[in-house]
Amino acid sequence: MSLNTFGHLFRVTTWGESHGPALGATVDGCPPGVALAEPMLQHWLDRRKPGQSRYTTQRREDDLVRILSGTFEGRTTGTPIQLMIENTDQRSKDYGEIAASFRPGHADITYWQKYGIRDPRGGGRSSARETAARVAAGGVARAVLADLVPGLRITGYMVQMGRLRADRDRFDPAEIDRNPFWCPDASAAAIWAEHLDDLRKAGNSIGAVIEVVASGLPAGLGAPIYGKLDAGLAAAMMSINAVKAVEIGAGMGAAELSGTGNADEIFMGEDGRPRFSSNHAGGILGGISTGQDVVVRFAVKPTSSILQPRRTITLGGAETEIVTKGRHDPCVGIRAVPVGEAMMALVLLDQFLLDRAQTGGARGPIG
Repeated sequence: MSLNTFGHLFRVTTWGESHGPALGATVDGCPPGVALAEPMLQHWLDRRKPGQSRYTTQRREDDLVRILSGTFEGRTTGTPIQLMIENTDQRSKDYGEIAASFRPGHADITYWQKYGIRDPRGGGRSSARETAARVAAGGVARAVLADLVPGLRITGYMVQMGRLRADRDRFDPAEIDRNPFWCPDASAAAIWAEHLDDLRKAGNSIGAVIEVVASGLPAGLGAPIYGKLDAGLAAAMMSINAVKAVEIGAGMGAAELSGTGNADEIFMGEDGRPRFSSNHAGGILGGISTGQDVVVRFAVKPTSSILQPRRTITLGGAETEIVTKGRHDPCVGIRAVPVGEAMMALVLLDQFLLDRAQTGGARGPIG
């Protein structure tokens, strides 16, 4: 099994490599009649594309997406949607010296051990370049969700870089799009900029924590046991390159709370709908959405491609040192923000379609 396909009813298969002629995604299971055009997808890709600041890789890719199938006169037909993004700024020569050595922290050694062959140019299939296809597919999911759940909003932002954290008391949603870190805290963003400049000049890198929130989601998405919404979200976020941990709601912090502190008490709102005193559950109880904000955080490790020498071994088993040349993100977490948003959209749409297929949208009455 190749396992390059994601989703149940809304299915996405990504294809292509970092230094191949193109990469993209095949989207199957998209409902018909949804307005969809290339500029709608390009908006999301432009947020992820490289070279937009000195804090991301200087590889210059326009990331122009083409819709090759699955639409007619600007609307989806219900048939597979083929998305393609050409690679236009590959520099494969940067990887010539490492073709016979394994880069520490990369998938080089595991790909070789599993398949007996690997593409050393930028990591091939294991490159973060693959996530461009996810963002394009996520744009399709967002278009469908806009029709099915008009009030839904998905917002991602960075809350931590290394040991430096954003201050939630200074949380300003308008600030997210004003700085290169998608940080809702302007003061933290200024400190991060100076810190990352120092790391970048030293040929080093740093990790980050991203938070993605879905607001306006109806109650009832997800299923008990093996179809839990939080399990699907965790798997989706863990599938993103360089992600090493995922939290839902209070996450690991829930272990520090007492039962009284962790319980989100329930009240009846003036509109006749349930209201909660807090959201430690991250908008999910028993694997099913509560109608509160769904809150997911994931940790991204430091970029493994750095300009400082690291010890490793060659294909022949000899010990050596390696310096990874090329153009790399000093903090890959920056461009992981729109990727996390895309994966949230893909999971939510798939769960919405699964719920509609099973229950028809029926809900147990309260009050």
